[in-house]
Amino acid sequence: MPKKESFFFNRIKSVGFAFRGAVLLLKTEASIKIQFVIALVITGAGFFFNISFSEWIIQILAIGLVMSIEGINTAIEEIANFIHPEHHNKIGIIKDISAGAVFIAALFASIIGLIIYLPKIF
Repeated sequence: MPKKESFFFNRIKSVGFAFRGAVLLLKTEASIKIQFVIALVITGAGFFFNISFSEWIIQILAIGLVMSIEGINTAIEEIANFIHPEHHNKIGIIKDISAGAVFIAALFASIIGLIIYLPKIF
């Protein structure tokens, strides 16, 4: 009987798989690349405008939310393409809803950005 791996070792492997997935997203998905650049620019703006601790927390949460939902959207699209490679109306609806979730997160993250930065700019 093969030796069972420890709980700790399995957690380390899981983190490795998750990191690999994040790197894969950044390497292959144009939308994540764009969002990553926006995140870098907004982070730079945070340092430039010396935003408060609370503003940093909200900004980081907004960035993480958008990028995480984009990753989930990509996974849903990949599964949909695997299940039904040719065009199908139901698959199209699933993809649209998934993309809509990213749009909603990005819209609210943009509003957060405006709330944080417009008073500092003007």
